[in-house]
Amino acid sequence: MGIFNDDNHQLVLSEDGSYTAYSKEYDEHYHSTKDGALKESFKKHIIPAFELLKEKKELHILDICFGLGFNTLVTLLYHQQNNLESKLFIYSPELDKELVHSLKNFTYPEEFEPFKEIIVKLSETGKYEDENFCIEVFLGDAREYVKKFENRFDIVYQDAFSPSTNPFLWTQEYFADIAKAMKKDGVLTTYSMALKTRLALYRNGFNIYINSGEDFRDATLASLSELRGYEKVDMEHKIKCNPDVEPLRD
Repeated sequence: MGIFNDDNHQLVLSEDGSYTAYSKEYDEHYHSTKDGALKESFKKHIIPAFELLKEKKELHILDICFGLGFNTLVTLLYHQQNNLESKLFIYSPELDKELVHSLKNFTYPEEFEPFKEIIVKLSETGKYEDENFCIEVFLGDAREYVKKFENRFDIVYQDAFSPSTNPFLWTQEYFADIAKAMKKDGVLTTYSMALKTRLALYRNGFNIYINSGEDFRDATLASLSELRGYEKVDMEHKIKCNPDVEPLRD
């Protein structure tokens, strides 16, 4: 794949050897340069979600936001590496139309080479479908897009730019729409450990868990149901210890 740089983005090498990009508009990288773009997608999103839901024959996934496509592509890679037979339906909103159209020129890790045709198709048309995968990239407002769905998603990758730079995708009202769009046994993954984020989820009925490991920084899991195998956060204790903290609001 080609070199990727324009007036709004800059190619950046992350510590695991994979490239991410820096957004000049949001003044943030698309991935943690310390954890690494590829590793962050695997460890903070795909692995925990699929370990919890691997028995399902069909998975509906909401990828907020598409960005460089890593979460969607690592999902396909994980599916391939583990010889899964499940059918995947991936829906992903993205506001930056020019970014999506430029992704066929992005320098992706060699692990994504089998998905080159998919990358080009999504970059050019926003849609791809075969016997295993059905992917839709929606160019527009994620808040409005999420409201189209009810009781649909098994997995939500909450991977928007940070609450400080993109607060409208982290508010209590936003997570109310996410809760409505998810199945009761669904799993939400996010890199954010902020108490404001966890409070916004908790006030919408989510149970909050810590996703931790030896080679990546801690992250958060959330579900409307109880999850096994992860340390649950005592949110009532957190609230008592931090009485002045409130979730972001619209």
